[in-house]
Amino acid sequence: MRGRATNYVTDLIIRNIGQLITMDGAEGPRVGPSMRELGLVEGGAVASGNGRVLAVGTESEVLASVDTGPDTVVIDAGDRVVTPGLVDPHTHAVFAATREGEFAMRIEGRSYEEIAEAGGGIRSSVRSLRRATADLLRENGRGTVDLMLEHGTTTVEIKSGYGLSLESELKMLRVISELADTHVVDIVPTFLGAHEFPDEWRDDREGYVDHLIDDMIPAVAAEELARFCDVFCEEGVFTVEQSRRVLTAARAHGMEPKLHADELHSFGAAELAAELGAASADHLVRVSDEGMAALAASGVVAVLLPGTTLSLGGAAFAPARRLIDAGVPVALATDCNPGSSMTESMQIILALASMVLRMTPEEALVAATVNAAAALRAENVVGSLAPGRQCDLVIWEVDDYRAIPYHYGVNLAAAVVKRGSVVVSRGSLAA
Repeated sequence: MRGRATNYVTDLIIRNIGQLITMDGAEGPRVGPSMRELGLVEGGAVASGNGRVLAVGTESEVLASVDTGPDTVVIDAGDRVVTPGLVDPHTHAVFAATREGEFAMRIEGRSYEEIAEAGGGIRSSVRSLRRATADLLRENGRGTVDLMLEHGTTTVEIKSGYGLSLESELKMLRVISELADTHVVDIVPTFLGAHEFPDEWRDDREGYVDHLIDDMIPAVAAEELARFCDVFCEEGVFTVEQSRRVLTAARAHGMEPKLHADELHSFGAAELAAELGAASADHLVRVSDEGMAALAASGVVAVLLPGTTLSLGGAAFAPARRLIDAGVPVALATDCNPGSSMTESMQIILALASMVLRMTPEEALVAATVNAAAALRAENVVGSLAPGRQCDLVIWEVDDYRAIPYHYGVNLAAAVVKRGSVVVSRGSLAA
């Protein structure tokens, strides 16, 4: 058995699990061949108490190790698959307006850069967010996170970055903080004031970097509004040196670094992530061999976003197989945002990971759970099912875990448990 909890009274038991994916058995993120190790238990069960896993293993072992009481809830999984709750470590899930018009422009052949030059792209979201009320942002964000939960995501990172002014970035981060305090999903906030150069600073880029360092980062830190700080380190946006300055200042104020790295060009951003010991380097479509080696040596998690490349009509996707073979811990995320990846479903991302990135179903599941949690420095809390971990799990409407990426385009989450309570049943939020 994966853990004993003798003499503990459990408040929830999930039994009759055909395939129980625990992700137990390894410290930190999985790399290389260990990305195919699921901690699989046939005929399993999970018991929890006070929101934490008490015991996990075969049904007979778990039932023998815990006591039940009059309030214990017992759920029959119907011989189906159970996994840890999915973790989405890169999103822009709070925004004011969608951008389907840009989607149509891309279908007609306009590039990301051309759309941006025409006033679209990130700056379009900046204009709408600056006009929006906090109530509108809160309502939109809650609806987005609700959909994520219904599809099996129980922990999600949400970035700012559509304000790009002190007032609007604080407005956005306060909304994210309120959602984190009130939504059942664990929400991890990230400050992304270095998402783009706002229109009013485009002729004084160094001035905006100084503004980020001298004004915005201290203000965000003073209200404790962000766990991480991210920078879009890319040709035409923030240089490597500018990114280094911003992230070093953020770390001095208690925020750990992340990077949008090497998405459009091989730019040295992965190497910077390794140098800084960032929690993650994300996108990596154009990562260099040197960048891959640096990520592997440093243990920085590579967060891949295949939904973004697909939505943008890109011909090249992040080199997942080469990253895994190089020993880089690989995670997956939706990049849920209104411009380049309008999806709340990690299930779709699992399918793309297998069909486009050529990741095995096992690697994709690892990348969406324990490795995704590591990209948020949360692998000791979520992303796996082991005694002491948070009891976040999904009961899937399948009897073979490989069917999760295989059967795409529908919601396969039969039920979602968050901190030991059923929060989604038959695809709908529980009352």
